[in-house]
Amino acid sequence: MAFNETPVRHLISIAASAALVLGLASCSSAEQEQPEETQAASTSTESDNSPYREAKTENLARVVSEDFPQTPTVISDPGYSGIESSKMFFDSSETVVVAGAGISQELRAASIGVVAHSPVLHAPGINDAAVIAEIERLGASTVLLVGDALPGFDENSLEKVNTVIHDPGTEEALAELTSLQFEDKTVEDISDVTRMTAQLVPEEQTLLVPSWEKMPEKAGAEKVEAFPVQTKRDGDMAPVVIASPESGISAVATARAYGAEIRFMDYPDPRLNSETMEMVAGLADKPLLALGDQFGTGELLSAKIERGETITTELPGGGGLVFPGRRMVALYGHPSGPALGAMGEQPPAEAVARVKEMAAEYQQFEEQPVIPAFEVIATVASEFPGDDGNFSNEFAPEELTGYIDAITEAGGYAVIDLQPGRASFLEQAKLYEDLLKRPNVGLALDPEWKIGPDEQPMTRVGSAEASEIDEVAQWLAQLIDENKLPQKAFVLHQFQTQMLRDRESIKTDYPELAFVLHADGHGVAEEKIATWNTMREGLSPNYFMAWKNFYDEDFPTFSPQQTYEEVNPRPWFVSYQ
Repeated sequence: MAFNETPVRHLISIAASAALVLGLASCSSAEQEQPEETQAASTSTESDNSPYREAKTENLARVVSEDFPQTPTVISDPGYSGIESSKMFFDSSETVVVAGAGISQELRAASIGVVAHSPVLHAPGINDAAVIAEIERLGASTVLLVGDALPGFDENSLEKVNTVIHDPGTEEALAELTSLQFEDKTVEDISDVTRMTAQLVPEEQTLLVPSWEKMPEKAGAEKVEAFPVQTKRDGDMAPVVIASPESGISAVATARAYGAEIRFMDYPDPRLNSETMEMVAGLADKPLLALGDQFGTGELLSAKIERGETITTELPGGGGLVFPGRRMVALYGHPSGPALGAMGEQPPAEAVARVKEMAAEYQQFEEQPVIPAFEVIATVASEFPGDDGNFSNEFAPEELTGYIDAITEAGGYAVIDLQPGRASFLEQAKLYEDLLKRPNVGLALDPEWKIGPDEQPMTRVGSAEASEIDEVAQWLAQLIDENKLPQKAFVLHQFQTQMLRDRESIKTDYPELAFVLHADGHGVAEEKIATWNTMREGLSPNYFMAWKNFYDEDFPTFSPQQTYEEVNPRPWFVSYQ
């Protein structure tokens, strides 16, 4: 049921106010016409034994206006303008709040807009025409400009606009604008701006103020006109709306101004943990709005929800995603001994104890769980062709299981590493299909010695094409889907650009896979950092970064504190060779 927010100062007579309120209440599409039928929660939840049964029942019981999309939909927000959010939630509005450049201006506009139930737009100076067009579409008669928004915009700019209010930016002006007493709430870190915007409550009249930036004030401004406060629009028929740190302030504020509840998740994938899965349980084919392109497409979001509901086995450290939610520290090597890396320097139990101690050292510098891991070499290039002529040694799966069993039973993670000569990645990956059916076993592809059909391994640094990576990714994603497995780490090793020449063409949007780019260069610190930075150039944001510390080839080997504090961004996966 809609309710009215009544300002102390009346701009018009009581009778006219009542007419205006009725007019404003009717201008939202959600309240023009109630749905003819209200569907109850699906009876299928009665036989649902998943951990999200109660959340599904609650989510499916929501009555959502038919004017909203009836399946998961991502609301794009180019330039963080809030325009698309305004179009989604408001058919029209008598008022609009427009913020200029700067977080302080956006947060002040958001705070006012939520209390006034007014759409909030962001005009930092690069999209003025688009913002003005949205004001015109809304048919607004009163526009509040916060900060340096829309210079030159006045009552003559659009036919229906008859009042343009310039906010002086002061505490006194805020009281004059709304006739309400706002309470300041400081935002200490920029990473919290969206979360705190999503938590704004109209009845509490909170003004969000960033600790690192002051609101520009306009000295000598005349007495400020009052800004009308509208009624809440949603009529308790808004869909579930989700946001993440990447969501725009104005887009989130507009949804809150409409009356929608914002469910905030720390990462734009509901499989992050059980709490975020409960936010969207049962909504894979039902109304759900996601604020920002970081959520992907509606179809991809739907697939992630379905996978999260299907997979109930959590990964080490909790949740259904490999990253984020945890970081990993791994010993790299082969069970045969120390020649191929540090893992094989000791038997499985001792190797587990060693890597657990290493993970504990890293944990001192990280809030997320740091999980012990092994990166186990399964195939390695050879100078000899072998019986199959592929210049690659493939170790039997049973040779690897001792170490894999040990680390996974200890609550850790294992990654099977492929280093073929002339063999294909796919044919080698299939050799370890049974191991990859385990929930806590991922796959790494290392093209360091992968060469052409007429080349000899170890004569040059090898390479792989995007098409070769894609065929493995597709096969592994299908294996995960068919066996209802949690997401897997899919690691690509690279320390030269030519190793993955067409990396940008690799398909990275499989919800079953966490793509990891392992920049495993060695040498002095400056060389390693230079390799790291080069490997990150042009890299898709869908990748998580991994780092390797070499005991014998780094000068010196980075300490845990150096690895986490001097390598930027902080690596999600760190291996030792």
